[in-house]
Amino acid sequence: MRQTSQREQAETFRRLHREGGILVLPNAWDVITARVIESAGFAAIATSSAGVAWALGYADGERISRGEMLAVVRRIASTVRVPVTADMEAGYGMTPEAAAETARGVIAAGAVGLNLEDGTNDGRLVDVALHQDRIRAMRETGAAAGVPLIINARTDAFEVKEWSPSDRLTAAVRRANAYRAAGADCLFVPHVSDAPRPFRSSSVSASNARASVPDWSRPPSASCGGRRRSCASVAPTTHSRSS
Repeated sequence: MRQTSQREQAETFRRLHREGGILVLPNAWDVITARVIESAGFAAIATSSAGVAWALGYADGERISRGEMLAVVRRIASTVRVPVTADMEAGYGMTPEAAAETARGVIAAGAVGLNLEDGTNDGRLVDVALHQDRIRAMRETGAAAGVPLIINARTDAFEVKEWSPSDRLTAAVRRANAYRAAGADCLFVPHVSDAPRPFRSSSVSASNARASVPDWSRPPSASCGGRRRSCASVAPTTHSRSS
């Protein structure tokens, strides 16, 4: 389906983050939803890891295997002309080697970007230095393949229940900037789309937001530094409830 090289797709996707307004990325979980998104005129597509898992009968949170997730990414990327970025959850393994293997799989599947989160299923966060090494491993894998992957590093600091609000804010800023220093192109900090004043004044290099409702008429606050927006698992959840 594609008429441009994967490297050109990656460069186009990177440029979309820098030019114009907010990059809106509706989330697909199968070929038909990807085609609907493309036909609606969106410039790129993000996959929903939760949507893919649910469509195949799994719970969210890496219950689906890396191979099964990548098989869906491959079907989507081979069907549409626009760039595709894949939500690969926590990377399917805690080591830099596992992260690199996941990045190789994303490239082989035809995608040009990926999400990597630092949350774990037991509610803890991956060590900052280790997560930096994982990001570096993915960056090096993309460089070796000649595909400059757009890495969207997510921190789940605001989801740690035992931390105070100020502790969550401090950790989110520290982790986001550490991931940027390690080579992440985008920083994803869920649950701050309302842009609280302390977060707006904090030193975060780049950010993007997740819509809590599928309402694309409300862009994330520019004062929060947002450059892209997606709806993550909201779309497949809404679809399942309306079916």
